[in-house]
Amino acid sequence: MATCWQGLWAYRFYLIVFFLPIILLPLPILIPTKEAYCAYTIILMALLWCTEALPLAITAFLPTVMFPMMGIMGASVVSTEYLKDTNILFIGGMLVALAVEHWNLHKRIALRVLLIIGVRPSLLILGFMVVTAFLSMWISNTATTAMMVPIAHAVLEQLHKVPKSKDVEEGENNPAFELQEPSPQKEETKLDEKDNKQDGPALPVPSEPKAQQDEEQLRFTRGMSLCVCYSASIGGIATLTGTTTNLVLQGQVNSIFPENDNVVNFASWFAFAFPTMVILLLLSWVWLQFLFLGFNFRKNCGLGDEMRERERAAFEVIRREHKLLGPMTFAEKAVSTLFVLLVVLWFTREPGFFTGWGNLAFSDEDGKSMPSDGTVAILIAVILFIMPSKIPGLTQEPGKPGKLKAPPALLNWKIVKEKMPWNIVLLLGGGFALAKGSEESGLSKWLGDKLTPLESVPPPAIAFILCLLIATFTECTSNVATTTIFLPILASMSQAICIHPLYVMLPCTLSSSLAFMLPVATPPNAIAFSFGGLKVTHMAQAGFMLNILGVLVITLAINTWSIPMFDLHSFPSWAQSNTTGFCGVSEANITTPTPYTTV
Repeated sequence: MATCWQGLWAYRFYLIVFFLPIILLPLPILIPTKEAYCAYTIILMALLWCTEALPLAITAFLPTVMFPMMGIMGASVVSTEYLKDTNILFIGGMLVALAVEHWNLHKRIALRVLLIIGVRPSLLILGFMVVTAFLSMWISNTATTAMMVPIAHAVLEQLHKVPKSKDVEEGENNPAFELQEPSPQKEETKLDEKDNKQDGPALPVPSEPKAQQDEEQLRFTRGMSLCVCYSASIGGIATLTGTTTNLVLQGQVNSIFPENDNVVNFASWFAFAFPTMVILLLLSWVWLQFLFLGFNFRKNCGLGDEMRERERAAFEVIRREHKLLGPMTFAEKAVSTLFVLLVVLWFTREPGFFTGWGNLAFSDEDGKSMPSDGTVAILIAVILFIMPSKIPGLTQEPGKPGKLKAPPALLNWKIVKEKMPWNIVLLLGGGFALAKGSEESGLSKWLGDKLTPLESVPPPAIAFILCLLIATFTECTSNVATTTIFLPILASMSQAICIHPLYVMLPCTLSSSLAFMLPVATPPNAIAFSFGGLKVTHMAQAGFMLNILGVLVITLAINTWSIPMFDLHSFPSWAQSNTTGFCGVSEANITTPTPYTTV
């Protein structure tokens, strides 16, 4: 019997892919309408995404097969949904991020900031969280975590090592500092070997037994690992390109509400999400410090001669690694300049509170900017492929005297081919195809009619409950799949009960990044977990409170500064065109001083 169950488990993905479409067949057979056909496709894709029986990107291709065969949309119409402006923005942003990673600019930034902040226990966790969050705003959360966790463990090793002489201040070579991505088993073995090689007994501390001191060091190590992976997820919410779920929102809004005035762009998203990120990051720091360090002022501030010795050793490791990077090369300076230029162009293209360069130089007949954020990202990416990585000049090719060679460009296709996550591009397209199919089939209209009873529920309560639901759901499924499934439903609901679509879509998008409780929830969590010292219970204990704090902070954001920013007090005209009825109110209701009236 045990062998039978093992065989079923081994073939579980094959069985899911085979039987799931059959189990769901009664829906389109008993209800032969376009709405039922589209619902069948969405339910099938949602379950395949949740179980990951097929790769996420392959599941995203199903609309290109099912929608034409079910008579919902033509194949050419479905295919155009897979490369929209949001996909272009993602590709351009990733190309710039790959250039930053390739020239180790992110490591230079991280080490420099840590040198400024220092290594006192009270500030070390905050320092790593700030650095990680900042880097994850611009490059992938996974790459940021893969770089910062080894640095954190290298610093902690020096901080916990007992100084044997004054020479310890010079530091020691530490392989854990190198930015590399070996398998978790190999990495864990390396850390264990380094621990075993540490010789010399601990200096006696009269007030603390050795066992207690070791336990405190282990708790500090756990806190450092968790602070890195958590801050990577938190930092990603601050910018439109920081994490893919933000781009899913922008694409869904543009797809479902094509008449919107580019309401979600880089500048508007940053103004809304950056304060949210800062507040959540600070609260997370307070919680992690309380959980893993306590509030012992003397220890957390690094008072005492022995602690100062250890801090100097750890600080020396960071200083030496920063020194090993050498002075900034021409390539690093060029990538830094292009990166800053990209951010400036993003902020000033169409900021809303003043006339941007897109409105002035490249406007259409309505005065709106024709270039998008994706246009700017691709422009900078193309320059990366053109600009040489060294000051232009002719050098001889190594091993071939007399043969001249030009310096390579800042970015080349080999790097892109190896590191570009093309699966995310396809996953985005699959989500846009689903949203378009829901609209064309009439499923969105049907959902809207069924959700009208929610009009009696206060909007803040709806937003809060949805945030809790999404934050729970995203612990078990892909963040991108979660937003792709829920956002079209939320758009239909908002039209049915006449509240601003962004009032529910914005907080739920941010909530999809609150995956803090399980190692499998996000790649950053898995990377931190693979370094050892952590149990699932540790992550669940810390992550549960962070989920609650995250939902509360997002609820605060959507009910305060986001209301005037996105005009959430009224139902927008661009969402009116797709609704079944007119969301209008009387003059008396218009003047009612509540942020949730519709006009």
